[in-house]
Amino acid sequence: MNRTRLLTTMAIFIAIGTLGAQILWFPAGVAKAYPVQHAVNVMAAVTLGPGPTVIIAFMIGLLRNLLGLGTLLAFPGGMIGALLAGYLYQKFGKTLLAAIGEAIGTGIIGSFLAVPFAIILMGSSVGVFAFLPSFLVSSITGAAIGWFILSRVKQEHLIQNT
Repeated sequence: MNRTRLLTTMAIFIAIGTLGAQILWFPAGVAKAYPVQHAVNVMAAVTLGPGPTVIIAFMIGLLRNLLGLGTLLAFPGGMIGALLAGYLYQKFGKTLLAAIGEAIGTGIIGSFLAVPFAIILMGSSVGVFAFLPSFLVSSITGAAIGWFILSRVKQEHLIQNT
């Protein structure tokens, strides 16, 4: 993929993830669930690989924070899920594994890393399992949406396997 096409595709994913935060979210425990972020992570992981997907997750988190649509918790969860989704897809070539990687990366690993992040940067005092339920709900929902969209797109042969 040439550089212009890569940057354009990344910009489209960033726009979808940022605008999706305004349209589709729901309260989930101590946090808000933004499943579009996780769907974008899965779709970007499959189409672009782990590096660009992490950058996309970072940019969506940054824009959501600058627009007042999210919290600093968008960074540890979204970026770790993106990395694991991209890595698993790159290693095994299975869309389902990208979705599982997103759910595990954000829902479990990201929720644990969000605790010190929240304590140090947000002045919050939370327990180690405080974010686990809400991160899992959000990431599993979004990963399922991303996996579903990719399965339909691949069925129609609109994208190629990388």
